[in-house]
Amino acid sequence: MDQPRLENLLTSFTEACRQAGLKLTHQRLEIFRELAVAVDHPTAETLHQRLLQRISTLSLDTVYRTLATFCEYNLVQKVETVESQARFEVVHSRHHHLICKHCREIIDFDWPFFDTAGLPEAIRGWGKVDSRHVVVYGVCDKCLK
Repeated sequence: MDQPRLENLLTSFTEACRQAGLKLTHQRLEIFRELAVAVDHPTAETLHQRLLQRISTLSLDTVYRTLATFCEYNLVQKVETVESQARFEVVHSRHHHLICKHCREIIDFDWPFFDTAGLPEAIRGWGKVDSRHVVVYGVCDKCLK
């Protein structure tokens, strides 16, 4: 991610924290920054390992609690998978996920038709739909070889 885009994300994050009444600590800022530049949808454990190089006193519990808070305030998104470990991302734009069942790699993809398609008749009268996400599972080309 280029520096100007990262700075814009960090500015938006800082403002969102202020509006939500969340204290902007050094640890929260670094967790968000690491997640913003990640392209691999890391787990809390992966984030913790990466951040230990910069914040040697950071506990895994702090990473878990911070991610939970970020999700609660829609500052980051938890990627729903069938794995036992949650994966996380900073949402840069509307997208969906493709997950390899073997190597667990997660790829983002756009699907404008799905995003703009009308809802099926069976759920139109259900209530208010806030969002919709597609997670597609399969086996990537690298694992097929």
